Amino acid sequence: MSVNLFAAEAEGGGLPFPPIENLVEWPAYLFEGTFAEFNKIALISVLAMAIPTIMFLAAGRDKVPAGLQNIVEGSVDFIDNQVILPAIGPDGFKFRPLLLSIFFFVFIGNLFEVIPTFQMPLNARMAVPLLLALLVLVVFVGVGIKEQGLGSYLKSSLFPPGVPAAVMPLMFVIELLSTFIIRPFSLAVRLFANMLAGHILLVTFGVLCIALWQASALVVILPFSFGMLVALTGFEIMVSFLQGFVFALLTAVYIGGAMHPHH
Repeated sequence: MSVNLFAAEAEGGGLPFPPIENLVEWPAYLFEGTFAEFNKIALISVLAMAIPTIMFLAAGRDKVPAGLQNIVEGSVDFIDNQVILPAIGPDGFKFRPLLLSIFFFVFIGNLFEVIPTFQMPLNARMAVPLLLALLVLVVFVGVGIKEQGLGSYLKSSLFPPGVPAAVMPLMFVIELLSTFIIRPFSLAVRLFANMLAGHILLVTFGVLCIALWQASALVVILPFSFGMLVALTGFEIMVSFLQGFVFALLTAVYIGGAMHPHH
């Protein structure tokens, strides 16, 4: 990036901003050009799965509550009290491993946006949120079929009670699209759009700080730009947590709706 800025000055000025594809596309580390291509996004995905796994395994070995164990236990209590009980109820504790995994995977994957050398949120690529959303779709549909039976689940999902017969065909189409297509699509897009927007903002202010540092006439503005970059970094950490919480909460809401169709 610095080389590009110097080149732009030599050619008569201008502030080159990295092409959008350079913000979300990364060269392959292994197996380039194959379906198993392994790049930065794949590495972050592996780390986002490995880090919470190691955390829970390490915390389970502590016989006396300590720092890591307190964090893990606090996370479990948070998911129980803020996600499972409000959205599903006491019978939703059997989904605790799934909801904890979703929360930590999304949260930690997003945190890589502010980690030096990575500086890329996992969920700023649509493939990852979409895969998670499809997983959630399979889970809540499976739960609905298991708890209600196939016929009863489809009836409760596609034919709301109390609707006049004249508008029932229209409601069937609306519920079909809403439950099985729009719901997972919106779940994925919400996560993807928030993380991509934050990533672009951080890159924008990072490029601006570099440009102001090299442009002596405007160096007086640098502290304000740098301060905004620091503030946005803190904000993105909060957004990373909130997106993990919201994704887990909505997953629980959909599961709860499949288990308790009349509530």
